[in-house]
Amino acid sequence: MSQDRSMQGQVILTGGAGFIGSCFLWKLNDVGITDIIVVDALDSLLKEKNLAGKRFTDFIDKDDFLSQLSRKRFSGVRYIVHMGACSSTILDDPEIYRRDNLEYSKSLGVWAYERKIRYLYASSAATYGDGAQGFDDSDQVTPRLAPLNLYGRSKQDFDLWVLSQGLQRVFAGFKFFNVFGPNEYHKGPMRSIICKNYHSIEQEGKIRLFKSYKPEYEDGGQKRDFIYVKDAVDVMYYFFTHPAVSGIFNVGTGCARTWNDLARAIFRAQGKPAVIEYIGMPPELRSRYQYFTQATVEKLRHAGYQRPFTSLEDAVLDYARYLKADAHL
Repeated sequence: MSQDRSMQGQVILTGGAGFIGSCFLWKLNDVGITDIIVVDALDSLLKEKNLAGKRFTDFIDKDDFLSQLSRKRFSGVRYIVHMGACSSTILDDPEIYRRDNLEYSKSLGVWAYERKIRYLYASSAATYGDGAQGFDDSDQVTPRLAPLNLYGRSKQDFDLWVLSQGLQRVFAGFKFFNVFGPNEYHKGPMRSIICKNYHSIEQEGKIRLFKSYKPEYEDGGQKRDFIYVKDAVDVMYYFFTHPAVSGIFNVGTGCARTWNDLARAIFRAQGKPAVIEYIGMPPELRSRYQYFTQATVEKLRHAGYQRPFTSLEDAVLDYARYLKADAHL
């Protein structure tokens, strides 16, 4: 497919070897965009595989990138798509999140704003904490949110900085809910349970889910807004191609499903009967565990994104084709 002339200009894509970043790189390549600088740390073979077959003009290590920006090495950049971050929700070092998530994002944001460069960035549904304030992505609600972990706090702090500077009028931020799909293989404990369990189900014939510690939820009945990565990058691409549309938006389906639903979809994709074993949740997670997440999507729809989201069952079935073949986008 040839590139639209209105989208000409170089793209800086941070986290481009990571999960969502590499899938967005695939999306850009699919529409003929290849003038891309990928920024990341190639700290695993699986991340290198995320770049295999992709087309881009340069790769820069994330630790060198900001210093290169300060030396004004770049010209012709029209977009910064900032997906790079420490995405672990279990680390206890606040300095890592401050440096890699908050300050790094600020530096890129200032650089982009001063040069009138389109800036798209990853926020997270982790900003919503236990959901006591709901999952409304309006700017009035955002300051009241209370994340449950340092990762969510770092994303919340950057959203608050964007709002304090009035940059939501020109930036586009994405509060990703539970994204799953190809290219997440390197994420270790942060992988989706689909990725973690697909091959073990073939060997053991069962899947393990956490018990519930709230009477209103049955075991495995905790709910999440699961969104397929292909849908997530479609949302990103909409904002990439509509530079006049800005703000901070939920990226979820608007339809919460249970872990039991997800487990059954995995078994169905493998043609096996569902066998679910419920196990105790580690004590350190119980006070930080989200029992329900569901994106409000009215703001996203009002912004003009109207494509339907893939159903959980169809998304898992499609993902299973990649898992079976050990394939990447």
